[in-house]
Amino acid sequence: MKSEGHPDYHFITVVMTDGTEYKTRSTYGKEGDSIQLDIDPKTHPAWTGGNSNLMDRGGRVSRFKDKFKGFVK
Repeated sequence: MKSEGHPDYHFITVVMTDGTEYKTRSTYGKEGDSIQLDIDPKTHPAWTGGNSNLMDRGGRVSRFKDKFKGFVK
């Protein structure tokens, strides 16, 4: 296997939004670098099931509900 065709795979530190850290292997940066996350599974609504609001622009949501009201009980 050619050594020059593969990226350097080393340990880095990932810092979560609440300050907790863990070590993982990555091709990011150099050995010992850290990544500060802005969004993580502990805080993002996609993982936490946070408030989701449907924006009804131009009546699209209401038209959809009217069109398919017989399918949902």
